[in-house]
Amino acid sequence: QVQLVESGGGSVQAGGSLRLSCAASGYRYGSYCMGWFRQGPGQEREGVAVMDSRGPATYAESVKGRFTISLDHAKNTLTLQMNRLKPEDSGMYYCGYGTSWCQLVAHFMDYWGKGTPVTVAS
Repeated sequence: QVQLVESGGGSVQAGGSLRLSCAASGYRYGSYCMGWFRQGPGQEREGVAVMDSRGPATYAESVKGRFTISLDHAKNTLTLQMNRLKPEDSGMYYCGYGTSWCQLVAHFMDYWGKGTPVTVAS
């Protein structure tokens, strides 16, 4: 079974940066998709960025040019570098893992971490 543990969340001022990490274990070699999703109070979980195990990455339009997702196979770690943060970026950020479609759709993920909170103040 796949286990995901997020870290790196915190509170920052608008325009600041934050780096989130997701330590993965128990996954099998082969094709898979990993990504970051976020959810605000009373809102649905939305895709931020997803990355295929072979390299391609897809970003939500709202974060293009500001966020960068990367996967370190040697360390089994998924990272999300967030720059020029905005108040609307606030929310609980979750790391997801799936073996089907690699898209910005929460339902395509099969496993989730418990999340790490991100708060951006204006």
